[in-house]
Amino acid sequence: MSGEATTGPARGRPTLAAVARLAGVSASTASLAFSGAGPVSAATRARVLAAAERLDYAGPDPRAQSLRRGRSGIIGVVIEDRLRDAFRDPVNIAMLDGLADETGPLGNGLLLLTDTGDGSATIATAPVDAVVLIGCSTRLAEKVAVFRQRGVALVAIEAEPMAGVLAIGLDNREASRRLARHLEQLGHDLVAMVTLPLNDARSRGELTAELERESTGFVASERIRGVREVFPNARGWVSAGSFIEEGVLAGLALLADPETRPTAIIAQSDLLAVGVIRAAEQLGIGIPGELSVVGFDGVRVDGIAPLDLTTMRQPAVEKGRAAGRGLIEMLAGRPGEPVSFTSAFHPGNTTAPPSRA
Repeated sequence: MSGEATTGPARGRPTLAAVARLAGVSASTASLAFSGAGPVSAATRARVLAAAERLDYAGPDPRAQSLRRGRSGIIGVVIEDRLRDAFRDPVNIAMLDGLADETGPLGNGLLLLTDTGDGSATIATAPVDAVVLIGCSTRLAEKVAVFRQRGVALVAIEAEPMAGVLAIGLDNREASRRLARHLEQLGHDLVAMVTLPLNDARSRGELTAELERESTGFVASERIRGVREVFPNARGWVSAGSFIEEGVLAGLALLADPETRPTAIIAQSDLLAVGVIRAAEQLGIGIPGELSVVGFDGVRVDGIAPLDLTTMRQPAVEKGRAAGRGLIEMLAGRPGEPVSFTSAFHPGNTTAPPSRA
């Protein structure tokens, strides 16, 4: 074969060295032409890019660039939901929007990770510079320790406090207590809860003392504690996730027997609350005349008009932004500041004094 083989379409993957030879420049000059970060004239850059196009060369391998910089430019976002479920929750989407608002302009990408085995990247092996834990249980403590050993910056949104992890908190307990107080002031005493998952198996069913005691779901447990400060004997139903269909199942279970039917239900998410409302409709129970329902999150919910859900509105986007700002500080070698957010009570029209008929 003649030497011309290096100037035509390359066999196998073309290299930066081949592009440099074709353009008549050094490999370092070709690299600077691609990065746009060095003193390369417009004419030289155009010559390098033309050579790359002729050889079908897409540019330097970003993995090699990451090794040279010592950074991947990737922020891992750990969500305990399966990926197909994570995007069904508008709160998760809002937090990711806020995180991207802060980290995106600096050239960082987001990599979604779960602890359920979804996808090829895992918590233990993902090449990340920093990690955000969203609502994760204390079961991740061992993997958090691995991240710390690797020098990975860690931020946790609404997770159990952990050493070496910057905390972004929400007043889950106080906000739930306020919802319970609202119902108490209306005159309710037969109150039930619909909770978020309490364990890794996402077991669905009646809330028992054992499930409550052994819960690894930090957010769910905090919200239960808030309600128990007002209604210590409230019964409940544990859902398998924050989905409308789970709220329907919970509502049907709690409302089926007229002898034990509560006059009010506190749902730990707005989606669960919408499901409870739909279950009540199926059973012919009026809202709020016969049953009061409250939620948590303050997300936009469709399909219940003219009802306006009474709920606690949490600043989900701001939580994501705070996590992003904290990561930026930590990646720069500065300690990030923990932040705790407060939810706002939204009095809708889904609550009223209990009917004593």
